[in-house]
Amino acid sequence: MSEKSDSVTVIIVARDEEGGIAGIVEQVKPYADEVLVVDGHSKDRTRELAAQAGARVILDNGKGKGAAYKAGADDANKNILVFIDADGSHEPDDIPKLVQQLTSEQADMVVASRMMGGSDEFHGNILNYIRMVGGGLITLLINLRHKAQLTDVLNGFRAIKKDVFLNLRLKANDFDIEHEMVIRCLRMGYKVTEVASHEYERKWGRSKLPTFRKAHMFFWRLLG
Repeated sequence: MSEKSDSVTVIIVARDEEGGIAGIVEQVKPYADEVLVVDGHSKDRTRELAAQAGARVILDNGKGKGAAYKAGADDANKNILVFIDADGSHEPDDIPKLVQQLTSEQADMVVASRMMGGSDEFHGNILNYIRMVGGGLITLLINLRHKAQLTDVLNGFRAIKKDVFLNLRLKANDFDIEHEMVIRCLRMGYKVTEVASHEYERKWGRSKLPTFRKAHMFFWRLLG
């Protein structure tokens, strides 16, 4: 029997997220034909708890978030890939909105926009403000270069057709994977859309985003 064209693998990239990984797996299961956790060699019980909750678990190669995205895409068994973070900041109930954009052929990739849906993470301290400004600048530069009208190119909550992802031949191994995906899609003529989705504050654990330590890589990727 041939696989239905709208079958979905939800990919959760995680490292040391035992505080909530089981809950995330449970929340995405109603919207997934497969839940795949790509673990970054966690030192806690992330892998064990994810498997107990019903996810299939694989290890990444230790090179970073982008490498984990690529490992998940290569290993996924379904035709649509939905990436969602493991920290509880995204809204799993919005997964159908993302998938619908692909199944209706309105998009080849769709990003959940925090600018359209609001974000609790963008407020409250200087670090969050810097992230918001930096993300806005990167989005602006991509829009100008590729004549697009996107609002949020950095949110990790997104969906893409598996064949499109593989065809992008992505190089990024770290957090810059997100806007490299957008840049490569636009450059290759794929259609990128957005849907509104609210972002919540991280519910457990510690952020791995290198706001200052690797800030240069976000802008270097714009030249790639």
